[in-house]
Amino acid sequence: MGFEINGIDHIQITSPKGGEDRAREFYGDILGMKEIPKPDNLKGRGGCWFSCGHQEVHISIQEDHIPPKKAHPGLIVTNIENLRERLISLKMEIKEEPPIEGRTRFFVNDPFGNRIEFLEYH
Repeated sequence: MGFEINGIDHIQITSPKGGEDRAREFYGDILGMKEIPKPDNLKGRGGCWFSCGHQEVHISIQEDHIPPKKAHPGLIVTNIENLRERLISLKMEIKEEPPIEGRTRFFVNDPFGNRIEFLEYH
């Protein structure tokens, strides 16, 4: 084919207009992701970006934001049970799905209703 796909640079999640502070609280304060600067030519669009390992999570503004019912990012976690306890202590609803061999996983919804999966391989 002459080319090779080598990985994922970023995922994009949408929020309604004005969702940046809630995104910073959830992805930054609660999940501990570091916010990274958006390129100058994209700052006027709103939203905010976070580092996630060697990848990025981009929270973009969508005027008619409707969270997808099934589509979601799967984020790899170290010490997933500590994350689960933290989210429960913050009164966030943990959603269980059928297990996958070799990994522990659960889902939550971000402040905008986007489905987020957390996984830890063992």
